[in-house]
Amino acid sequence: MSEKSGISSAGPGNAIDVSIVMPCLDEARALPAAIATAQAALALLRQRHGLVGEILIADNGSTDASREIAERLGARVVPVAERGYGTALMGGFAAARGRYLVMGDADGSYDFRDAVAMVESLRAGADLCLGSRFRGAIARGAMPWKNRYIGNPVLTGILNLLFRAGVSDAHCGIRALTKGCLKRLRLNGTGMEFASEMIIKAALKGERIAEVPARLSPDLRGRPPHLRPWRDGWRHLRFLLMLSPAWLFALPALLLAGGGLALLILAALTRGAAPGFIGNYWIILAGAMLGLGHNAALLAVAAQLYGVREGYRTAGRGLARLSRIVSLETMLAAGLAAVLAGLTLLGLVVGYWSLQGFGPIGSVLPAVLGTSLLVIGTQNALGGFLLAVLNGNEAAFLRRPSEPRREPAAIAAEEAGSDAQRPAA
Repeated sequence: MSEKSGISSAGPGNAIDVSIVMPCLDEARALPAAIATAQAALALLRQRHGLVGEILIADNGSTDASREIAERLGARVVPVAERGYGTALMGGFAAARGRYLVMGDADGSYDFRDAVAMVESLRAGADLCLGSRFRGAIARGAMPWKNRYIGNPVLTGILNLLFRAGVSDAHCGIRALTKGCLKRLRLNGTGMEFASEMIIKAALKGERIAEVPARLSPDLRGRPPHLRPWRDGWRHLRFLLMLSPAWLFALPALLLAGGGLALLILAALTRGAAPGFIGNYWIILAGAMLGLGHNAALLAVAAQLYGVREGYRTAGRGLARLSRIVSLETMLAAGLAAVLAGLTLLGLVVGYWSLQGFGPIGSVLPAVLGTSLLVIGTQNALGGFLLAVLNGNEAAFLRRPSEPRREPAAIAAEEAGSDAQRPAA
């Protein structure tokens, strides 16, 4: 082992505390500088806390001399065949032996000595620690103006609004997390959206998130970056929406159903008023809004249950209470009741129409109410089966209770066995 660098040079049986993982694709020019700061960080961690570390280069198919350079400088190279930023990092994490995982770009833009404070935050009880370039320093020419003043602030603001993560820089490339946290997050993003996914799922799971300042310098790669702002920005945004059923489905459901119901009530209350106040066209629109709102509500519940089943979202008290009274059987019963009510109402409409000699009827309100009940009842029955399928083909929609929040000592014991915290050397 090198005392100067803090890197373990022994075999795979050696105890490793910190693994620094860098995704790499043709970074031969920048790797020496990136590995040098990583070695300096590990040396500081060993000096201050007695922690032993390793450097892993998750090579994503480099065709230059990146692999040879990394191995010559003492890093361990992990080949990752499938392309993608997230895929490369997950490949590196899978091979990492440390209980503290540090990730950062291999292009020389980050100084891994900033990760020392991140690991210290993890040791103090945080599950995930992010670097913040806006709380640290951004060197001239290190970040395009549209990323610095538009892209990053907007996407970070949306992320905080949707998930209340409370972070200042959601896309900083240097961060650290515990191995236990990584397992609980169950990350699956393959591209640049991996960075947002990590924060979102950590917020959803109630992981302890910390932030420390980070410095960003111009990269040393000598070529255009792999990042494509518009494509990767959209991938980040769609991840924000897909992991937020409350905003993607529940809010539209509330607006649609509320608006449709309000129009129908107004139509019922103003029957006989001046023609055209709430006319037939508005009533038909209201019926469509009710059906769409109910469908969006079912999608919101389905997305929420899927997140709970996949383990990156807690059930919450509201969903837990709802699951005790709502099941496949109750949804089928409610759906059948709505269908029968709709058929009855439509039957009355036909009877009234026949009494009028099958001539024109002034208001379509009863017919729209009947057809809306038919649609909602059918959706309810089919939606009940969908929710049951999502929860493992069981009639009870929430099969398992939400996980209790564990204290830092319990998490550390799980991740490191009896030697959860090493005393400083």
